[in-house]
Amino acid sequence: MVFTVTIQDKDRMISSKHLIEDLTEARNRTLALVRDLSDEQLMGPQLDIINPLLWEIGHVAWFHEKWILRHVWNQEPVRQDADHLYDSMAIAHDVRWDLLLPSREETLSYMQEVLDRIIERLDSREPGQEAYFYQLGLFHEDMHDEAFTYTRQTLAYPAPSNLDQSAREPSPPGAVGRALPGDAEVPGGRYLLGATQDIPFVFDNEKWAHPVQLMPFQIACRAVSNAEYAAFVEDGGYRSREWWGEEGAKWLQEVQAEHPVYWKRESPNRWMRRNFQEFLPLEDDLPVIHVNCFEAESYCRWAGRRLPTEAEWEMAASTNFDSNGTPEERKRRFPWGDEPPGGGQANLNGQTMGCVSVDAMAEGDSAVGCRQMIGNVWEWTSSCFLPFPGFVVDPYKDYSEPWFGTRRVLRGGCWATRSRLIRNTWRNYYTPERRDVWAGFRTCAL
Repeated sequence: MVFTVTIQDKDRMISSKHLIEDLTEARNRTLALVRDLSDEQLMGPQLDIINPLLWEIGHVAWFHEKWILRHVWNQEPVRQDADHLYDSMAIAHDVRWDLLLPSREETLSYMQEVLDRIIERLDSREPGQEAYFYQLGLFHEDMHDEAFTYTRQTLAYPAPSNLDQSAREPSPPGAVGRALPGDAEVPGGRYLLGATQDIPFVFDNEKWAHPVQLMPFQIACRAVSNAEYAAFVEDGGYRSREWWGEEGAKWLQEVQAEHPVYWKRESPNRWMRRNFQEFLPLEDDLPVIHVNCFEAESYCRWAGRRLPTEAEWEMAASTNFDSNGTPEERKRRFPWGDEPPGGGQANLNGQTMGCVSVDAMAEGDSAVGCRQMIGNVWEWTSSCFLPFPGFVVDPYKDYSEPWFGTRRVLRGGCWATRSRLIRNTWRNYYTPERRDVWAGFRTCAL
């Protein structure tokens, strides 16, 4: 076997036992997210922003097979037609509903066969260098599990209620802390943007930390809330062209939006929000969610604010200070420090099945005083998704490179993001018109 990635020493220490536990837990979650759906729901309507779930769960198994069983172990395909069914870069999105997909039972059997073969291999030896590819498959499944949650939201399916909460996961988020109005002061200066090489696994678009120079800036201590965004809507924000840039105005004209996608007005003074299949009174203290980048930018113009760049966002989340209050070059892996999420630090893993108050999770504050920079909602930035200097593509060539220049960067994760996946340097990316995903935003002073 020849590996074309640099594997850090910590990767070689990842045990077979730990990988088997994580892979099994991820698969149980995948199945729990679709188990209650009918065959008709598993196909669903043909929409640009989602996949048929029956296809997508098969794709998850195919990805493990491609990179572990076939790439690492050079095994024969479990299904001879798997590439023709599940290769996402070769199969156009629009035709996935027209494929002669295996039945639910055949798909589940395929998924189990792939997992069984992987576990059989791991039971017989420690992973060594190929741990990279086991983790690649694991994190790919975690990302699709998050996509399954927003697909259920998009299609107004019931909220998942049968998730198996592993004892290895952090406890549910803690109680609401004190209100955090206003901005955190970030001193600026020289900052290393991107992942450092002591992190066991990172994606190619995070590589590697490189110096950027930032001016001092002020960033909101918390994400924009429903109440704050409702004030923009009530003030005619969607009707006033002055708040919308050229691209945003074009999108607004096309979709004829008057408010966030899942809101509806029940009375002159009462908004409702669709949460999966049911409408609930709009919760003032929750972060606004399911808004796209154009909506976020328009709110900022109305409020006399702006979106942070991804470098500003990461600096506010990662900055360490010495005993004299001087920013250090050493970065925090998470806003609160280097320890993985636990307890009341971050709303992750789907344990709350939704957002918590923008004031909650005080234990997760960054050194400059920003709350919930990890978890609750993904946060739009003003930055285009581009490679870092010296970018070298990883073996999974389709993960980042095809999307450079066409997406906006989001940071921080959401309530459905897995804690093992997220960190301060993790870069998510969507086209700016997407509002089906679990995204909100925080603002910066001009």
